[in-house]
Amino acid sequence: MTETQIVTRPRPLTAARKKSQLGYTAVALIVVIAVGIYLSQFKTLSSIIWFLGIGLGVVLQKSRFCFTASLRDPILTGSTSLTRATMIAFAVASLGFAALQFTTLLKGGPVIGGVQPVGMHTAIGAVLFGIGMVISGGCASGTLMRMGEGFAMQWLSLTTFILGSVLGAIHFGWWTDNFFNAAPKIYLPEALGWAGAFFGQLALLGAIYVFATWYEYRKV
Repeated sequence: MTETQIVTRPRPLTAARKKSQLGYTAVALIVVIAVGIYLSQFKTLSSIIWFLGIGLGVVLQKSRFCFTASLRDPILTGSTSLTRATMIAFAVASLGFAALQFTTLLKGGPVIGGVQPVGMHTAIGAVLFGIGMVISGGCASGTLMRMGEGFAMQWLSLTTFILGSVLGAIHFGWWTDNFFNAAPKIYLPEALGWAGAFFGQLALLGAIYVFATWYEYRKV
C-alpha cells in the first residue's frame, strides 16, 4: 500500500491596497502655500525661511538623513552611507560659512557666529546628548522629521527634549561659572591661520569619508 502524500501549497498573499495619500498631500500643500503668503505680508524673509524649512524637511524625510544614524549604523549594520553624507554636508557648510566669515572680515566686520569655549563640559554634553539620541532613536532633525510621519515616540522625545533644555537653561549660570569661564576659546583661523584652518578641516572631513568608505566595503 502506498501512502499518498498531500502537499498543500501556501495561498498567494494578496498585496494590501495602499491608501491614496493624494488628498492629504494636496491639503498639506495648500496649507504650506497659505502660511507662506501670510508670512510674506509681515516680512518677506520670514516667508523665504518658511519655504526653505519645508524644503529641507522634505529632503530629510526622503533621504532618511539623521545624525544619530550616521554614528549608529556603522556599529549596528556596518553601513556608512549616512556617515559619508554627513561629512559631505559638513564640507559644504564649511565652504559657505568660511566664505561668509572671510568676506565679512575683509570688510572690517566682526566674526560671524560665536566662538564658544571648549572643555570638559563639551565632552560631558556630547556623551549625554549621544545617549539620549540613541535611546530616542533620532537626533533633533530626525525627531522633527519622524514627528511629521506620525511616530508617537518622537513626540515623547521632543517633550523630554524641551524639558531637558529648560533644566539646562535654569542651571546655565552654574555651568558658566564652573566650566565656561575657565575653558579656552579656540578660533582656528587665529590658531592655524586661514589656510590651515580651512584646508585642515576639509582634509579631516575627507579622511573620515575615506575611512568610512573603507570600513563599509572592507569585507567585500
